[in-house]
Amino acid sequence: MKKQNIKMETAIIHKGYESAVHHDSLATPLYQTSTFSFANAEEGENRFAGNSEGNIYSRLGNPTVRVLEERMKEIEYGKGALAFGSGMAAVSAILVYLTKAGDHILCSRGIYGCTFGLLEIMNEKYGITHDLVSLITEEEIEQAIRPETACIYVETPINPTMELVNLEAVAAVASRRGIPIVVDNTFSSPYLQNPLLMGADYVLHSATKYLNGHGDVVGGILIGKDEEEMSRLRKTVQKDMGGIMSPFDAWLLIRGLKTLHIRMDRHVANAKKLLAFLQKEPSVKQIYYPFDSAHPQYDIAVKQMREGGGLISFEIEGGKKEAQAFMNALSLIKIAVSLGDAETLVQHPATMTHAAVPKKERDAMGISDSLLRLSVGLEHTDDLIEDLAQAFEKVKLELQEIQ
Repeated sequence: MKKQNIKMETAIIHKGYESAVHHDSLATPLYQTSTFSFANAEEGENRFAGNSEGNIYSRLGNPTVRVLEERMKEIEYGKGALAFGSGMAAVSAILVYLTKAGDHILCSRGIYGCTFGLLEIMNEKYGITHDLVSLITEEEIEQAIRPETACIYVETPINPTMELVNLEAVAAVASRRGIPIVVDNTFSSPYLQNPLLMGADYVLHSATKYLNGHGDVVGGILIGKDEEEMSRLRKTVQKDMGGIMSPFDAWLLIRGLKTLHIRMDRHVANAKKLLAFLQKEPSVKQIYYPFDSAHPQYDIAVKQMREGGGLISFEIEGGKKEAQAFMNALSLIKIAVSLGDAETLVQHPATMTHAAVPKKERDAMGISDSLLRLSVGLEHTDDLIEDLAQAFEKVKLELQEIQ
């Protein structure tokens, strides 16, 4: 593990901010402005020419947003970071930056539904093809690479099946081939996994999720290991496509990020208790959690993650009807997409987050009609277990009445 001067728990509170530069304000100020004035015309010319530092226009950079970017750069062990208006804006930016018409993108076997939708658009409009493959051994990764492969795009753990990608194997092949690796690290957060330390070139997050943790911000973060590349990306794709983060959202994220380590510890602790409950529930036929010793890639999980995270996916007996009946029977746990909030959330991937993915591709990803994804929140686990138990019981009684 790469060393740094201070621990991550300290870095997420202090890095990237110097109070002396901001009138000694302990809290990061909110610079809610679209533009900045220049002392004279020459200063404006020099800033636009890049000959002097300073603010110009908030699409090009904002002091509040910059604090967030600097902090994320530090805790993901990168050399540069960019904040975007959504996780998908970050995904779009890096894929546009790394590809051109006719290229190929090698992807992990499962990806977020909207990422899949973006790849379909890129294929239809620009002939940029993609393949969804298992990225476990160097041999299968080598076989999937084409001469026109421009990048390898990875989710690990994969949404929503919780499959793992062997980052060590991907990095070994990519290094030999000179192909950049992009890793969506949303499910783990920087607290539990750091892909740049394992050979990735770029790591991204839907900041909406664990980084914020309070369900009141939509945002994305992209971190890279090369400072010049990140600067070039800022001055081209981000500037010209304009998918930037607002200063207020950055301010909220800085505020939420300060408790990331505390929240993640609780998410993990709660998830382990719910896992133990689900393992004893007869209506659950399969559970997917990285730090479950029964997980087929458990050895990969413990090698590249510090803990298993706060997401549990599981399949129940039956299909879509039974899955929806179970969700409808819940009381405390809310039916909602997203994850990483204080509230525990449940969703049905086949009809929600991955509804846009054709059934054939969903089946190939391992997303069945009986699969549910649980984002474990911060509540007391006794209350969560009681809610799950009564929902399972209610569905059983309803099925008995039908029979």
